[in-house]
Amino acid sequence: MPEPAARPSLPVRLSDDVELRLLREGDGAALAAAYARNREHLAPWDPERPDDFYDPAWQEQQVAGAVAEHAAGRHVPLVLAADDGSVVGRLNVATIVRGAFMSASLGYWVDGGRTGQGLMSAAVAAAVVHARDVLGLHRLEAATLLHNGASQAVLARNGFERVGLAPRYLRIAGRWQDHVLFQRILHD
Repeated sequence: MPEPAARPSLPVRLSDDVELRLLREGDGAALAAAYARNREHLAPWDPERPDDFYDPAWQEQQVAGAVAEHAAGRHVPLVLAADDGSVVGRLNVATIVRGAFMSASLGYWVDGGRTGQGLMSAAVAAAVVHARDVLGLHRLEAATLLHNGASQAVLARNGFERVGLAPRYLRIAGRWQDHVLFQRILHD
């Protein structure tokens, strides 16, 4: 007997005024505004960004690439979209690998004015459900800077376990920095 088709798990209402939904063409201007508004807030956690990164046209090109990667089954690009049309965060289920691995990487950020509201904890919870029930993945992995306690708390609230330390893992804020590695097993 064939397995029943997985039900879509997105979009998901995260709060009274924010939903988690797929990134779509036309989101470039809202993304550029969100990144510009959060430039200082994200600087300690992100790679150094060229000035073009904050341009709506450049962001729209990135959106087109992410939408194509989603269509190919390699990426689930998501936005935390406020009811006023603004973007107040991003969440990506990226580097989806099938076969014996059945795994993906999780990355996310939330607007500096929206921290501490539980939005990202709810968004990660929704991404876990989507990865398990729609994508059929076995595991999700995530990495945080050693001193990013808020992000580590989001992962802990969502059942991720610390699995190791990766020295000089990513070039963040202009230098190679160590990261704590986490994973969540979704299926046995």
